[in-house]
Amino acid sequence: MSMDVPKNLRRALEPFLIIFGSLSVSMVLFGGFVAMAGANPIEVYQTMYRAAFGTSFSWQNTLIRAAPLMLTALCTALPGYLGLIIIGGEGAVVMGGLFAAITALTMPTAPPMVVLSTMALTGMVAGGIWLSIAGALRYYRAVNETISSLLLNYIAIAVLNHLVTSTFRDPESLNHPSTYHIGEANMIGLIPGTDLHWGLAFGVVACILTWFLMHHTVFGFASQIAGGNVRAAQIAGLPVGRLILIVCLVAGAAGGLAGMVEVAAIHGRANDTLNANYGYAGILVAFVARNNPLAILPVAVLLGGIRASSGLLQRAHELPDATVLVMQGIIFLVILFSETLYGRFSRLQNQGVS
Repeated sequence: MSMDVPKNLRRALEPFLIIFGSLSVSMVLFGGFVAMAGANPIEVYQTMYRAAFGTSFSWQNTLIRAAPLMLTALCTALPGYLGLIIIGGEGAVVMGGLFAAITALTMPTAPPMVVLSTMALTGMVAGGIWLSIAGALRYYRAVNETISSLLLNYIAIAVLNHLVTSTFRDPESLNHPSTYHIGEANMIGLIPGTDLHWGLAFGVVACILTWFLMHHTVFGFASQIAGGNVRAAQIAGLPVGRLILIVCLVAGAAGGLAGMVEVAAIHGRANDTLNANYGYAGILVAFVARNNPLAILPVAVLLGGIRASSGLLQRAHELPDATVLVMQGIIFLVILFSETLYGRFSRLQNQGVS
């Protein structure tokens, strides 16, 4: 019995150790990259820390950038419980933001609270339907969900570009085609006492609610069973197709809400700024968090801090603004490689005991 406790403890610590090791290796590799670019790696990391967490202003900037990442990470994390690898968060954000803005423009005389509620609902429905397309294609037509969700991103961006340059274009947006402004009265305000908009609260609440859904409900248990073995789930009578559609709908709704927040809290209109790669960054957040909605919260803050440091890196070290994207790519590749390490330590230890 005494041998079971250390074994269980090792199994519980394995994900944390592998993720910590992956991030450490990523930092070493990125340090080598910036050294080749002529910068001092230690000074670069000091600058990144200052820009992300050094002051209260830095923290607020980091949390603002982390808010959409919390929501877009759910676009990949929730389908992951069913064994699906969906990378369509960017499309859900774009469609959610676009249709949320259009909704506001069709309600010029409605009270702000009604407009914002309708915008949120419309954005969530648009994002949910968009991601559900990939889930439906996977289950009913056996189309690879990774490829279909990626292609849906490009279709969503094309739809956005078409509508903001034609039907819903504001004639005054000459150099940057956009929809008409939704109106200052319909903008989301700030959390009292801070410079943070309510999108951060939406992200935190969404992660907590989805964690409860997937870990403490019959629906979540059924989803994990289907993700573990689809054939066994079908034999047991679980409605696998319905589970896939509902999970993708909820995941896409989170991305659509992120798009609505970008419109109602920051830009005030829909344009190509909705295509800000938050959906793609959310994939990395979900992978590092291993699809756990609660773990998404600190990971999103970490990646939000990295993204917040790009401007200061450019000014202080004359590094390109895209340097942080290189770091994101390195982390992503190392995390993908680390997936091959899970379970190996336990097998090695068991061989050593035998």
